[in-house]
Amino acid sequence: ARRIHQDAGISEENAAKLLEWILELLKTTLQKGEPISIHEFGKLTVRSKRPRQGRNPLTGEAVMISARRVVTFRPSALLRADMSSVQV
Repeated sequence: ARRIHQDAGISEENAAKLLEWILELLKTTLQKGEPISIHEFGKLTVRSKRPRQGRNPLTGEAVMISARRVVTFRPSALLRADMSSVQV
């Protein structure tokens, strides 16, 4: 929100409200199972995972991992190229 405030020249309060609104929009869209594509950035999708057998790493005991939905992100080719050119 602070970065939006500085870059857009709007009040911090309005920047925080804008950011909260955008995040809520993204969340509700994903909850509906709809993908989100952001041009030149990437794509967020919801994927369903089946229940599966897992193992407690501490005890080695077998446990059942319940079915769930997860959000996956696929970066665009442009974002991947930009990240590859960054020096760490």
